[in-house]
Amino acid sequence: MSVDVRIPTLGESVNEGVIVRWIRADGAAVQVDEPLLELETDKANVEIPAEGAGILKILKAQGEKVQVGDVVARIEEGGAARPASPEPAAAQPSEPQAPATQVEEKAAALPVTSAVLSPAVRRLVEEHNLDPLSIKASGRGGRLTKGDVLAHIESIAAKPQGEDAVPTQHSASFDLAQDRLGTEDLAAPSPPPAPPTPAPADEEERVPMTYLRQRIAQRLVEAQRTAAILTTFNEVDMSAVMELRARYKARFTEVHGVSLGLMSFFARACIGALHDLPIVNAQIDGADIVYHKHVHLGIAVGTERGLVVPVVHHADLLSFAEIEKEIERLAGLARQHKLSIHDLSGGTFTISNGGVYGSLLSTPILNPPQSAILGLHKIEKRPVVVNDQVVVRPMMYLALSYDHRLVDGEQAVTFLVRVKERIEDPTRMMFGV
Repeated sequence: MSVDVRIPTLGESVNEGVIVRWIRADGAAVQVDEPLLELETDKANVEIPAEGAGILKILKAQGEKVQVGDVVARIEEGGAARPASPEPAAAQPSEPQAPATQVEEKAAALPVTSAVLSPAVRRLVEEHNLDPLSIKASGRGGRLTKGDVLAHIESIAAKPQGEDAVPTQHSASFDLAQDRLGTEDLAAPSPPPAPPTPAPADEEERVPMTYLRQRIAQRLVEAQRTAAILTTFNEVDMSAVMELRARYKARFTEVHGVSLGLMSFFARACIGALHDLPIVNAQIDGADIVYHKHVHLGIAVGTERGLVVPVVHHADLLSFAEIEKEIERLAGLARQHKLSIHDLSGGTFTISNGGVYGSLLSTPILNPPQSAILGLHKIEKRPVVVNDQVVVRPMMYLALSYDHRLVDGEQAVTFLVRVKERIEDPTRMMFGV
């Protein structure tokens, strides 16, 4: 009897992933609930555990893309386990290795076709209108290498005029034009430009995009294409919040065991503004508008693998200290790549703080299917007019990007003003006004 290892349902809008690595090797003995593989999705990396005990037989290799429900391995009861190795052994050839001279002879006999050209070689051949059959191939199995093509191009450029040259696709049409018009009607063609000098290998590095980065790119383009994104701006005087933090920061940490940051102030300000304007916390679903009864607040976190947005669920029910603790917990998990699908699902509104990187002003992109995102920026002292007097204050620009299909300009501007009012007078948030 055997147990299939299937890709489980991974949560909201997650339908596929890529096998990053097998934690257990093919043929290894595994126990129930023991992690078998690490799966990378567009939201997080997830470990898939064993649902039975026995000998692991891997069916899908590392790096393969898989769908929810796919069988990626089988756990067979009984049987002898093969010695585990860090990585699956390389496939052994079915025939004995031929001597090097025989391999070279076979390679020389193989025709070079466009089907066996690498993308880089094919691009060079097409750019210079070359016949790949006329180029001497030195690669394994008779394949053309980039070096073969470049050497061929250089040999053509070095030949004096009049020597034999490899005909190009343009030469036949040019000769035909001469026959029709006469040589006196055609100016002598200018010599072809010298081929571009390729960049040295040590000046470039080609690295495949991770599945997470590919999905981030797809989702950002999708957001731009499917939503009518508009951004409105305002600025906020941070004096009151900074004074309040300076006064109570040490005591807050002593009592609650977590630092009092700026994010909890903006979280509470947004929660109040979303209560005033629930349309900003809503989303479009087909021809319906879905209003959310609670605020599930996404907090954008930058990691070495890309931007992720963990969610503070039911943020409207949490205190300042509880919000700070949850943000700290989620940010730590994000940087350790240990966020669960639940941690990344169900957000209704997002805050992104580009100010931590020094950004003075930006236009954040929506996090679908949400309808709005607030961008925070660098705090910078600037001269402002207060009571007809020019004073220097710590100021921050705020940017609200919103889906204009659902949120009107008046509602977006009003929302941003409500956030500004609460930040500039934080005692209002204490009393819920």
